[in-house]
Amino acid sequence: PHICTEDLCQIDEIEALSSIYGEDWCVVDEDEKIYCIKINDCLDQPKWTLCLQVILPPGYPAAEPPIYQLNAPWLRGQDYTELANSLEEIYIQNLGESILYLWVEKIREVLIEKAQSSSPEPDIKKASEEVDEDDGDDFVLDCQPIHEDPVKMLNYITSGSQEDEELPPIHHGNPITDRRSTFQAHLAPVVTPRQVKRVLEKLYENKKIASATHNIYAYRIYCEDKQTFLQDCEDDGETAAGGRLLHLMQILNVHNVLVVVSRWYGGILLGPDRFKHINNCARNVLVEYNYVPSVVSFCRLE
Repeated sequence: PHICTEDLCQIDEIEALSSIYGEDWCVVDEDEKIYCIKINDCLDQPKWTLCLQVILPPGYPAAEPPIYQLNAPWLRGQDYTELANSLEEIYIQNLGESILYLWVEKIREVLIEKAQSSSPEPDIKKASEEVDEDDGDDFVLDCQPIHEDPVKMLNYITSGSQEDEELPPIHHGNPITDRRSTFQAHLAPVVTPRQVKRVLEKLYENKKIASATHNIYAYRIYCEDKQTFLQDCEDDGETAAGGRLLHLMQILNVHNVLVVVSRWYGGILLGPDRFKHINNCARNVLVEYNYVPSVVSFCRLE
């Protein structure tokens, strides 16, 4: 008989899910066994989508359930509770068994039902999972939140052909993980808003980055003819994070650069520590690629 240890069971299940779901399956962190599956309502142009993030603990499947997080801007309140209860029922009914496939297909069933029913269109405006008493309102004026697709919002600046714009090189910093949330910075040299748009589009082609709970960014471009800065930022639902990131770039006096920080939320609220991690990720990648003198790296932004 086939003896299934936890490690072998997990490896078999991961390989099967990767094969079944292809592009919709994403490895967030192999060492920590954090995975993400993008699920939709099966329409040609999906309206209802959801990202299931799971962490497989050492005792799964025999003795421990997966740790999971359901990420969708529209999923809150009763919708969240009902779906979470359904997943927990599946776990109880299949104790000791591999259940991720059952979870994914249950979520898909719910999304299909929503698409076929008279449910109103999903609210796709992102919101932070975190609620702080002080969420950094002093930075909000620096960065008005953009509630639509950030790439689309750049279109008004970058109308016209962009074939002549070369895609700048994109660099990726080392990830920081704290209490199951993972943060990673990405950097690209930019001298026009059109290049910002091209870099963002290229980043979002990466399924791991596209699956992030938030992709916060800021850029600063120095216009020599006017001797002014063209700068902007985006919270992507993480309140005030874009403004804080832009403020960091202003303090460090960096220019002609775009910094994007991806956060994969792991289900545990970090409070103000999340801003520290976002800024430290950004600062580290700016130092690594020589936008900031290395002496500045000794001054940690706590």
